Amino acid sequence: MVYVTRALVDVLVNLASDADPTSLTTGVSVTAASELEGASGLPPDTPVFTDFFFPTTDNPVNAVFGVDLSTPARQAQGRFVSHPIGKLEVTRRDDLAEVIFVAVPPWGIDERSFAAFDRSGARQPLEIVDATPPGQSLTD
Repeated sequence: MVYVTRALVDVLVNLASDADPTSLTTGVSVTAASELEGASGLPPDTPVFTDFFFPTTDNPVNAVFGVDLSTPARQAQGRFVSHPIGKLEVTRRDDLAEVIFVAVPPWGIDERSFAAFDRSGARQPLEIVDATPPGQSLTD
């Protein structure tokens, strides 16, 4: 099961919509459930995706070498990619990570337009939680 906060999904989908028709990719990171407000139903050590790094649009370095130089690899446990003219799946051009979130039009938060995948491209069960890191808000 992959856990992600509703606020993070909202921000990622909005960024993808704003970037349309260009695809977007960014690193996403986790916070332990014990550190979140509103995640008391999860075991304390459960990783929940809560934060993103500055997004980048496709560029030649990413396309040719498959490397995103904008996000320190050790700080991002996952990736987010948008496919404005594609299917809800992981492609060969996507930056691989342990977890890859993919969004497609129509931009929204449902199983037809937002999903989580593992690095091999297999769709993963996804749960969106209404929790926030203390002292932070992604929706301000």
